[in-house]
Amino acid sequence: MGFKVTDHKQFLLLSFLFILIFYSGSPLIAQQPRANQQADRSSSMNIGRFYGKLVDEQGKGIGFAAIQLFGMKFDRESRSMKEAMISGQITEENGDFSLEQLPIMGDFTLKVSILGYSNLEKKVTFGIPMRRPGGEQKEGQNQQPTQSGRGNWQGGMSGGNFDVDLGNIILTVDPQMLDEIIVEGEATNVQLALDKKIFRVDKDASAEGGTAIDALRNVPSLSVDLDGNLTLRNASPQVFIDGRPTTLTLDQIASSEIERVEVITNPSAKYDASGGQAGIVNLVLKRNKRIGYNGSIRAGGDSQGGVNIGGNLNVREGKINAFLNGFFNSHVRKGTNETDRQNFFGNPRTNIFQTGDTESGGSFATLRAGFDWFMSNRNTLTFEGSFRRGMFDTDDVLNTKIDSLFQNTTNFSESVRTSVRDREFRSLGGSVLFKHLFPKKGQELTADISLSRFKMDNFNEFDTRFLNSGINSQEIQQGNGTTTFITLQTDYVNPVGENGKIELGARGAFRNYDNNNASFVFNPQQDQFVRVFNFTDEYEFMDDVLAAYGIFSQEFKKWGYSAGIRVESSRYTGELPESQSKFENDFPLSIFPSGFITYKLNDKDNIQLSYTRRINRPSFFNLIPFTDFTDSLNLRRGNPDLLPEFTNSFEFTYQNIFEKGDNLLISAYLKQASDLITTFQTTEFDPFLNREVVIQSYQNSNSSVAYGVEFTLRNTLAKNVTLTSNLNLYNSRVDASNIEEGLINEQFTWFLKENLSINLPKVFTLQINGEYKSRAAFSPASQSGRFHGWMRSTNTAQGYTLPTWFVNVSIRKNILKRKGSLTLSMSDIFRSRQRGTHSESEFFVQDTWRLSNPQVVRLNFSYRFGKMDTSLFKRKNTKTSNEGAELMN
Repeated sequence: MGFKVTDHKQFLLLSFLFILIFYSGSPLIAQQPRANQQADRSSSMNIGRFYGKLVDEQGKGIGFAAIQLFGMKFDRESRSMKEAMISGQITEENGDFSLEQLPIMGDFTLKVSILGYSNLEKKVTFGIPMRRPGGEQKEGQNQQPTQSGRGNWQGGMSGGNFDVDLGNIILTVDPQMLDEIIVEGEATNVQLALDKKIFRVDKDASAEGGTAIDALRNVPSLSVDLDGNLTLRNASPQVFIDGRPTTLTLDQIASSEIERVEVITNPSAKYDASGGQAGIVNLVLKRNKRIGYNGSIRAGGDSQGGVNIGGNLNVREGKINAFLNGFFNSHVRKGTNETDRQNFFGNPRTNIFQTGDTESGGSFATLRAGFDWFMSNRNTLTFEGSFRRGMFDTDDVLNTKIDSLFQNTTNFSESVRTSVRDREFRSLGGSVLFKHLFPKKGQELTADISLSRFKMDNFNEFDTRFLNSGINSQEIQQGNGTTTFITLQTDYVNPVGENGKIELGARGAFRNYDNNNASFVFNPQQDQFVRVFNFTDEYEFMDDVLAAYGIFSQEFKKWGYSAGIRVESSRYTGELPESQSKFENDFPLSIFPSGFITYKLNDKDNIQLSYTRRINRPSFFNLIPFTDFTDSLNLRRGNPDLLPEFTNSFEFTYQNIFEKGDNLLISAYLKQASDLITTFQTTEFDPFLNREVVIQSYQNSNSSVAYGVEFTLRNTLAKNVTLTSNLNLYNSRVDASNIEEGLINEQFTWFLKENLSINLPKVFTLQINGEYKSRAAFSPASQSGRFHGWMRSTNTAQGYTLPTWFVNVSIRKNILKRKGSLTLSMSDIFRSRQRGTHSESEFFVQDTWRLSNPQVVRLNFSYRFGKMDTSLFKRKNTKTSNEGAELMN
């Protein structure tokens, strides 16, 4: 039964009593009208302006830094005055900033932040004190106006000049001895540190509208081949996304998603020990935490008919920071290839010559969203999810001619094979991250869980016409595979003593993969396709790794050190359901120490010596002891007796920071591996094919030694010209004499990469990227490329790759007050990016080359928007909060 007010006098009386009781019992609220009046008076005096320029220690302007002005404002919830952001801005490219329409009463704090420099806080004022509600002035406050900067306050509140010039504000480089000795110039895209290189992909014009393959091609120390296989110093690195392993390949990640790439050549005990002789490439995806909103939209197309469109949005207010990123990409690729092979076994001995043309197309879309919940000043919870889907199709025409060697007969056999291959993938992922900051500065705890599921469907159709006999052969392959990856991780950091730090962590990674395929051959007698069973039609495996680490580091005035140890336990199980065969590899306990010593010679020169131990475990395909007949020219078989290979990695690094902020990094490295997993080829008679065949298998060779020196230089040649050079001199030696007497392969390789950026008049920017790689021993094919499975190879003692080089060029024009840009680019402008290999043994000699997608022209448009707004979803009662805070990132 409810209470009803039936008389309007009753209603007025109750209303009056309610107001009386409410105000008499709330002294804070009783003061609110005065506070509101004070706010209204302040609102009417929004005539102030702070302006100046942000520069480095050499006087060079620093662009794209965050400028925020904080002052006291009335907070309705707490009914008290609290510090809040009054205005904000991103500095212009030359470092200029101007904060306008500001309240002129009270004291303010100017806060400046940008990656690579120490944060700065500066007290500023227009010289008019803030009065407390009720009109009384703070005790001891100067009754006369004061001056900050070079502003001029004249004659009290009337007729004054409230334009305050803060002059040049100098930022100093943030020198953290062990980890973050980084130099970042004006809008630079390269940062060099002793333990890693950081490349800003969002500032790379040639990667716009492409995938991660295009983005990584310009990163110092990295090389990407035509298949998207990634190498670091001629070895296959681990690819991480936001510090976690990924099931995605590089062509399934849009370049517009990536903010920066971190290249870690000698990872410490904090990181996963897998990867053998290579390091880690970490792709850091875009996400912003600026107050207010910001984002971008992008669209473009290329001369092959490809299109791309995408955008991202970030919104932050109060305790929630939400982000959304979407992208769609379609592409067309065209290529040619050639293979010439001479077989010195069998009867008769033969010469095989193949030529082919390939055209592939496809599209993929990605959606990534999430939010940060700032539960308190010290606790943050982050939820993130992603969905990707793509479809790809490839059409091939392969002409094959087989002649007998050392005989007069010709055209022994000639055939034409056409193939249509379709594949579709779907990827779903999610993660939850918790971060706690302790009251003690630098002490923090993080814990996260991530789950990803990747599914691939494929359909392949092959039609072969034998021109000599008129016989046709038709085959169909179809199937699907699913990968599930779960990662649990926690990390703890605690400063101890003077400049000391303890880091502890634990990690569990669990991967489950299953594959189902079926092969069919057309039977003319039955007029239908008949299934042909293969041992790899169905297989599944699980790979579990548990790890824990501990690191202690300490810094002194001139030097510092870090010592760590990582313990890993791994188990690998595989099964072929049709044959009921199972394979297991257990490595119950492996220890991986790491050590770093850094010495600061002076303000400009630093050196570091580091040591780590790493492991490369054999994969499922390395272990299964059955022959794969997928490629009749390259039969493969695993070896269940393979051992993991262990690598001891040493690196000495010297860094010099020049007067203008340029940087030279020299690294000498040595990698010594035992039980190196090596591909090796032999011949045997195969009863299934009823002929002698070459089989490629895997063995643990005696040892491998690789050493070299790498130079990375970022140099400002002129005021508007920047050149980043990367030169790597590398020698590898594989001792496989335990496999075959005298089998030793030694190869010297050198690698050069140049990135030239020129700022032209009328806000044009020209970028030229070039790369040359000399002849090299076969480098491992990475799972980060387009293909999985057998492509994940190892080192070989029987071949090398041919020299290759290419040049890309792009030009960018800033438009719409620098918030928008147009980029025109061309890849491989000289049609020179041709990948070739030479394989040689006592059984055969084979030479191959491929050329794909040369001279592709791409045009892209992007537009950036945003505003530093502290009250996006709240009703405003003043006009001062956010005017002049539009972002110009």
